[in-house]
Amino acid sequence: MAGPLPLGDPAPTDGHLPSDLSVDPAVPFSAYLHVPFCRVRCGYCDFNTYTSSELRGAKQEDYATTLIGEIDLARRVLADAGALRAMDTVFFGGGTPTLLPAGDLARMLDAATDAFGLVDGAEVTVEANPDTVTPQVARTLADAGVTRLSIGMQSAVPHVLAALDRTHHPDNVTTAVAAAKEAGLAVSVDLIYGAPGETLGDWEASLDAALALDSDHISAYALIIEDGTKLARQIRRGEVPAPDDDLQADMYELADARLAAAGFDWYEVSNWSRSEQQRSRHNLAYWRGNDWWGFGPGAHSHVAGLRWWNVKHPAAYAQRLAAAESPAAGTERPDEASRTLERVLLLSRIREGIAVADLPAERRARVAGLIADGLVDPGAAMHGRVQLTLRGRLLADAVVRELTD
Repeated sequence: MAGPLPLGDPAPTDGHLPSDLSVDPAVPFSAYLHVPFCRVRCGYCDFNTYTSSELRGAKQEDYATTLIGEIDLARRVLADAGALRAMDTVFFGGGTPTLLPAGDLARMLDAATDAFGLVDGAEVTVEANPDTVTPQVARTLADAGVTRLSIGMQSAVPHVLAALDRTHHPDNVTTAVAAAKEAGLAVSVDLIYGAPGETLGDWEASLDAALALDSDHISAYALIIEDGTKLARQIRRGEVPAPDDDLQADMYELADARLAAAGFDWYEVSNWSRSEQQRSRHNLAYWRGNDWWGFGPGAHSHVAGLRWWNVKHPAAYAQRLAAAESPAAGTERPDEASRTLERVLLLSRIREGIAVADLPAERRARVAGLIADGLVDPGAAMHGRVQLTLRGRLLADAVVRELTD
């Protein structure tokens, strides 16, 4: 289970948006559908997920119907606020969405589509554990309107998977990708680097295996140790080593070089695709600050600068909706300074970068120093944009601090 929810103002029980909220109909709208179930908890994970022993009254078989109740509420709320828009992207995340029957995911997608509509060419992604993807599952999802499968490969090396508490067999990644492609789905694979005991050679083997799958998109995330996780406790007790920053930097540089040589281009610090059309439009919606409604326990939403988050536990979530109440636990409207920090933090991570004119006025002169340090591309800066170099991607947090502190 994830850590505590953020502090904020009380959320209205009917879920209605503030009357003074001004929604721009031109801003794209997305939906995130959270499925909080996992067979086992990975040692590094701090997402809001639950194994069967932690559900305490909530039932997986009832989950789709419960979440559809929030979809119905969202449609009423957004319609009343004049903010009803068709969805540009939909993302089923978790947890492991494919632990639910594919038919349940299809019902949830049908309900969201009936409530909001989908723009032409909408992107609809489902995250999946390799062991849960069969040809029938892939076909059912494709028939329901899913366009993209994001497969949690993480590594191709058994001892690295074991260090991460991943239970799938590496061979099942190949069969899952094949099933998805046969069903006509675009495919992304997710990798994690820097696990305890992982060498540069191990990481190279995982990159080679991922490239051999001929997927459309690859994400590669540095392992981050989150407080409260099993892995954090193991490191604190000295049972396993903490990630080595220098080794992780070497792994990132290797990934960027190997992926570029295979025809992939980076478009966000941890994401590469074969073409602009194969980028994750849903993730870009977050980085660009678009509007989205997050459905499910612990899910976060953002509409026109207003943020809110749902109660965490599936049982509490179901109880709220059964009582015809919003599952929102809290809400906030960040001030201008917070919005500026977030805008720089998010936009600086993507290839297009952030316009110099959008930086705090007193920080624009610092771009020259970042260029001198090799962190920002000088050609892009000449055209008014801050775009990270390879070195800048490795030190992205330092760039953000320089542009905002």
